[in-house]
Amino acid sequence: MATGVLTACNTPRYSESPQQEAGKFKNPAAKHKPGFAKTVQLIWQFIFNKPANTVPAQPIPVQALSRAALLAAPDRSLYRLGHSTMLLKLRGEFWLTDPVFSERASPVQWMGPQRFHQTPIGIADLPPVKGVILSHDHYDHLDYAAIMQLADKVEHFLTPLGVGDTLIKWGVPAAKVQQLDWWQSTSIAGLQLVATPSQHFSGRGLFDGNQTLWASWVIQDGDMRVFFSGDTGYFDGFKAIGEKYGPFDVTLMETGAYGQDWPDIHMQPEQTLQAHLDLRGKHLMPIHNGTFDLAMHAWQEPFDRIVTLAEQAGVAMSTPQMGEQLDLVQPQPGQRWWQRYAE
Repeated sequence: MATGVLTACNTPRYSESPQQEAGKFKNPAAKHKPGFAKTVQLIWQFIFNKPANTVPAQPIPVQALSRAALLAAPDRSLYRLGHSTMLLKLRGEFWLTDPVFSERASPVQWMGPQRFHQTPIGIADLPPVKGVILSHDHYDHLDYAAIMQLADKVEHFLTPLGVGDTLIKWGVPAAKVQQLDWWQSTSIAGLQLVATPSQHFSGRGLFDGNQTLWASWVIQDGDMRVFFSGDTGYFDGFKAIGEKYGPFDVTLMETGAYGQDWPDIHMQPEQTLQAHLDLRGKHLMPIHNGTFDLAMHAWQEPFDRIVTLAEQAGVAMSTPQMGEQLDLVQPQPGQRWWQRYAE
């Protein structure tokens, strides 16, 4: 049963959400605004002054997956498919986070950030999926083509407020969609899933900014708890989540696409580590890296920085290759595979 959840059959009344003000969703703290001139400068830098090392010089390793291997895998397994797309096997069922399978994270497939690697498995080869968990509506997290291919394969789509409306508009059956505000929860197939705060923004076009909500997620399977950060800057919400739902066995934490010019919507690696500690996490797995070129830093820099920081702090960390199985009960550290592919 859901707790205070807006199902697709309800008329959404987002104005009742504490997160909305004047028809727009907002963060608890005001977001840094670079201004028009700075925004133009950032766009210019992205187009004309990108360092060559923001993209790997050669294809990065991918461990191919098959439906048979997934069906035979033990429960409480996780597979990283790329960027923030995770495939979890819990209680014999499969769950996807932020499924992006397209070649580019972009409104069009002839331009925009291009994948560094193929996905370890295609949507057609996936086993039936119990649920898709979405953090927000940006193109590197909400992929129209993937959602259309998944619509018949997936039983449940869990979204922050407003994102479910987008899915229904695209043709996902309304009965499959649940939309949650922060701190609302739902139970499906023995799991409890909670939409928790994050510090970010939303929008897929020029005129729809912050019309949908963004969220992180708590995934509880009995005595095991996993945290999925989605996209977020660092804020005191991590401590609140950790106090209410921690400790977490594994935290899947955004570590990539950061920059000094957008300090409160993506975390620097130092902030990722602190957020993990705030959450009372046991094992840290850095995500939101290794697939798309979304910032000015070297593509492998997020891995190098977070590994060094975790070692200095004595924090256990896992860095599986794309497609490599991760045991959520006893996560293996993983090799520093990216170092062989860095310039």
